[in-house]
Amino acid sequence: MKKTHIIALVLIAVAIATLISFMGNVTTYETIASAKQKPGKFVNLIAKMDKSHPLNYDPVKNPNYLTFMALDTLGHSIQVVYHNSKPTDMEKSERLVLKGKVENGVFECKEILLKCPSKYKDDAENNSKNVSASVQ
Repeated sequence: MKKTHIIALVLIAVAIATLISFMGNVTTYETIASAKQKPGKFVNLIAKMDKSHPLNYDPVKNPNYLTFMALDTLGHSIQVVYHNSKPTDMEKSERLVLKGKVENGVFECKEILLKCPSKYKDDAENNSKNVSASVQ
């Protein structure tokens, strides 16, 4: 075999090994029900804040303690405990990505990512006004 063939085979093997190693780092999102079935395992949840329950955060008493109820798209809810300061405009957020694990029926959150509403959402009323104004 030529040296170039051997080098090519080694490079292909390295590329395959690299792809396989990255497959273990693929992030999947869980529902609240599936996260409850995996207690102690680190998961990512997509949920929204349940505004029918109070948000418990007192920055004077303890600025690194936040609790609230999270609700997923299937209607399941779970209490979330976050040991850090409350993210700005969390109440306005459309969705939350919660990273952490379920322990004793409570989601112990390590990180919260806010998914804000898009400023490019279709506004049917505004669009119809713009169309009728441009036609006249």
